[in-house]
Amino acid sequence: MPFADAKLVGKVKVFLGSRPHGKTQTTMNQHVTAPIKTDRASNPDWWRGAVIYQVYPRSFQDTNGDGIGDLAGVTARIDYLQELGIDAIWLSPFFTSPMKDFGYDVSDYCDVDPIFGNLKDFDDLIAAAHARGIKIIIDQVISHTSDQHPWFKESRSSKDNPKADWYVWAEAAPDGTAPNNWLSVFGGPAWEWDSRRCQFFMHNFLASQPDLNFHNPDVQDALLGVLKFWLDRGVDGFRLDTVNYYFHDAKLRNNPAMRRKPSANDAPLVNPYGRQKHLYDKTQPENVAFLARMRALLNQYPGTTTIGEVGDGERSLETMAAYTAGGDKLHMCYTFDLLGGEYSRDFFERTMKTFEARAGDGWPCWAYSNHDVKRHASRFLDKTQDPVRQAKLLATLLMSLRGSVCLYEGEELGLTEADLAFEDLVDPYGIRFWPEFKGRDGCRTPMVWSADAPFGGFSSAKPWLPVPDEHKTRAVDQQQGVPGSVFEHYRAMIAFRKTRPALISGSISFLPTRGDLLAFVRQAGASKMLVVVNFAQKRARFTLPADVKVATAADLGFGASLKGDVIKLGPEDLFIADLA
Repeated sequence: MPFADAKLVGKVKVFLGSRPHGKTQTTMNQHVTAPIKTDRASNPDWWRGAVIYQVYPRSFQDTNGDGIGDLAGVTARIDYLQELGIDAIWLSPFFTSPMKDFGYDVSDYCDVDPIFGNLKDFDDLIAAAHARGIKIIIDQVISHTSDQHPWFKESRSSKDNPKADWYVWAEAAPDGTAPNNWLSVFGGPAWEWDSRRCQFFMHNFLASQPDLNFHNPDVQDALLGVLKFWLDRGVDGFRLDTVNYYFHDAKLRNNPAMRRKPSANDAPLVNPYGRQKHLYDKTQPENVAFLARMRALLNQYPGTTTIGEVGDGERSLETMAAYTAGGDKLHMCYTFDLLGGEYSRDFFERTMKTFEARAGDGWPCWAYSNHDVKRHASRFLDKTQDPVRQAKLLATLLMSLRGSVCLYEGEELGLTEADLAFEDLVDPYGIRFWPEFKGRDGCRTPMVWSADAPFGGFSSAKPWLPVPDEHKTRAVDQQQGVPGSVFEHYRAMIAFRKTRPALISGSISFLPTRGDLLAFVRQAGASKMLVVVNFAQKRARFTLPADVKVATAADLGFGASLKGDVIKLGPEDLFIADLA
């Protein structure tokens, strides 16, 4: 839906931009069928194949002029998300927090931090989204809390208070050093000395983010109570941060070293976390039983869902499969496998095949970008490639894979990673590892709505992170309604996906190829589709197997063509078709 030039949100006037006049929408081929319904009541499996849009609230839309996005800003932009065609919003943390890790350090799980608004603002967002058929999935960061959480304040007060065992406490080694060799993801030991209890507490991340002790059933009950609070408030599901970090080895055994030694320019040289094989500080077998308890709670709210974030190195796909198989744990997981890697046929095919070989009936959720990694428009981009063409190819491929899809705000505009100066950084990870790693601020810069408005239309005041000038040329008002734009391709591809059961819930089987060609078939009942991708910057040909018969080729703006049984593809080209 087009925006008005200005919109009132409460008493605040927020510039929303306008669609250029006289520009038509891009259209898909006209033989598509009606969209598949994803209503939660009539289709409790709506999440299978859903397109989920991640909103990082600090950077989406500011409505009160403090330079920080808020929940009212998400509500103000809800029509934009409806036009894009998404099924659900994944809302990054908005809970009460001292913001040492920008909301991933929670001090009150059941309230909204004032910088984002209040519970009424959240309820208004839920109502606005549901009125448009959009689900709301909220982040839950339950592996750890802030050290300002009342639970931790009580826990650290003594060794015998009611919550003394709610966090992971351990005695010092005889020589006064940490209990074992576990490391923090943010650098240094995963243990912090506390002078009140004269013990160490564990933190997988910042020292101000103490880890909860999931071996204590009272902790599990309290956290399930948090989930129930939000389910009763109307949320449609949870994205579970660091879901494989919940349990630690109760014996506190040392992690073994990685066998290979890091080479020059290798990440473990910068952050020693990568030098260990993390066998005991995460991904413990007890986690499976807790996830089953969580699923039992979700089952009381039909049509709700869970997405678990799994970061487990070489074991990620195996862990992901274990957590989603059987229909009694998580509904789906996503890993870091497509949040890194390379732009090549071999990488994509190997990743997909590895998951399929181990998944059983498990369900993946794939993403290229999020709030923690370099934007894929920069990560995959070679300077000799056409960034617009590549963005469209990658979008079409992502939404053709078996699984659900997460899009990160601005991905649909082709936004690149912002190159920020050190003095602009606020991310503690980036500040610590500068300049070898610039941290996560480059992917968290504000959304750009208007090329000509101050700060890209994000805020009337200086934003918490800069708005890059190069992002303004890709602003919403420069792409919305413009044929051939990255935004219009995303919008059209999402609409196309919704008309094809094979793309939403079908199986996937890979066809033999050579060179930089990737080919696979998706099938759900009578719906059957072929996808062929040429990653190379030179022309390629693909001969159809004898048992693959094309019925209708889809027109998605690519140049590939079919003549007889041969598909001819140009450089960085894609062919997608319904099969007979």
